[in-house]
Amino acid sequence: MPAGIIKPTRADHLLMSERVVMSRLAVVFGGSRGIGRAVSQLLAQRGHRVVVLSRNKNAAQATTESLPGEKHLALSCDVSKEDDVQRAFETISKTCGTVGYLVNAAGINRDALLLRSKSEDMMSVLHTNLLGSMLTCRGALRSMLSHGGAIVNIGSVVGVKGNSGQCVYSASKAGLEGFTRSLAKEVSSRNIRVNLVAPGFVRTDMTTGLEKEEAVRRIPLGRFGEPAEVAQAVLFLLESPYITGQVLLVDGGLQLAL
Repeated sequence: MPAGIIKPTRADHLLMSERVVMSRLAVVFGGSRGIGRAVSQLLAQRGHRVVVLSRNKNAAQATTESLPGEKHLALSCDVSKEDDVQRAFETISKTCGTVGYLVNAAGINRDALLLRSKSEDMMSVLHTNLLGSMLTCRGALRSMLSHGGAIVNIGSVVGVKGNSGQCVYSASKAGLEGFTRSLAKEVSSRNIRVNLVAPGFVRTDMTTGLEKEEAVRRIPLGRFGEPAEVAQAVLFLLESPYITGQVLLVDGGLQLAL
């Protein structure tokens, strides 16, 4: 080799191959609004084909029509229902091919003190936020096992720190953290990475009813986050080839005040 030329290492080749990877099929549950919509937009901008899933088919369709690029797909799916998730992945497999990226952004909250929480609300939150992500991950893994992939689950800072009046929601997101770490261990040998993004207060429909001024005073950066800012963290974890089993807080420093 001529003098002055440094031979690329294996790590260099891995990084280069990751940068020039061809368009992947990205599946985004809860992709029609809030953080999920921002993730869908960013993935499409990066040249990926996106499947947007929502309980509301019209909302999913409206999102896909707003995305740059072609051949995006909108599907209706309630992640808390196993049959819905199974049908969704059957359709994806038949019409789009193998899944490269999975993002679980579907979620609900029914905030209340535990003594005032209705059993049906508790079950809805756990089934959507925790069981739903388990079902979608299982469905995606069947496609990823042969060629690898990356999964990002959307948790919450309250799943890490806890919060009064959000016992059930916090439990669902804390469970999602344990699930993410465990799944990362299970599938790492198949070149599948699993990580979790834990947002704080973000401007979405879910935070509309919050007392904004009081909440902002608790955030060191002094403002609510934007869905696009969380989407950047999601993309970082999807594209980072040597990160798995991690929890990335995107909360403006809120965890420091809790």
